[in-house]
Amino acid sequence: MEGTLEPSASAPDDAPGPPGVPADLLAAGGVRCAVEGAVATVTLARPERRNAQTPETWQALAAIGRALPGTVRVVVLRGEGPSFSAGLDLSRLTPEFIGTLARQDDAALDATLESYQEAFTWWRRPDLVSIASVAGHAVGAGFQLALACDLRVVADDVRFAMRETSLGLVPDLGGTKPLVDCVGYARALEICATGRWIDAKEAQQLGLATLVVPLAELAAATQDLVAAVLATPRDAVVELKALLQGAGGRSYDEQRSAERAAQIRRLRDLAGLGE
Repeated sequence: MEGTLEPSASAPDDAPGPPGVPADLLAAGGVRCAVEGAVATVTLARPERRNAQTPETWQALAAIGRALPGTVRVVVLRGEGPSFSAGLDLSRLTPEFIGTLARQDDAALDATLESYQEAFTWWRRPDLVSIASVAGHAVGAGFQLALACDLRVVADDVRFAMRETSLGLVPDLGGTKPLVDCVGYARALEICATGRWIDAKEAQQLGLATLVVPLAELAAATQDLVAAVLATPRDAVVELKALLQGAGGRSYDEQRSAERAAQIRRLRDLAGLGE
């Protein structure tokens, strides 16, 4: 898998990052964040390790989510180098690390795992549209990070896999819910239990990929999608995202009611009668 991704949004890598996120925290996590106007670009920046993730990566990503200014409407997530993310950095998954975690009591261990999950949860906030720009490997934690985003623009060289079960673990970074939502229970079980590879063609067939493009066109295609989202009024997109996110848990009649409530708010806002 040759080639290096160019920045995939209008925020260049040397644009200012979100205020309040220490540079040393980002450096320790191998993450960059650039904010320019309504677009933030988050880059996994450990290409020498195929952007393998560590707890420090998750701390940095969580801090970015907390610090993004309210002017940001779209967040693009990308990987530097030929791969999006090869998953958890296995050099960190030592018996000592596992033992340290396992010896915590249930409440403490649950809190630790929840702190890791924070890096994966904020991408679906109603006030943001998140776009993963994915090339090369997206494995385990990398697959879950791509699934954390609302939309996925995928290069034709992509290879997804969920490998946690082969390590005796389960996916625990928020990836199981969006995976089941995308592909259904039976296919999600098969994907996770076998840890097999999913190529770009199958990813599109399964609904994992919003769009598949040649690798050389990934940055431009991502930017086109960013521009299309930004062309729509922000408040309408915020209402729409919340409406769609809740649809799976509502009956048909409940969803119609939610549509009416959302439209009432939009009509009153457009008429200058909103609160």
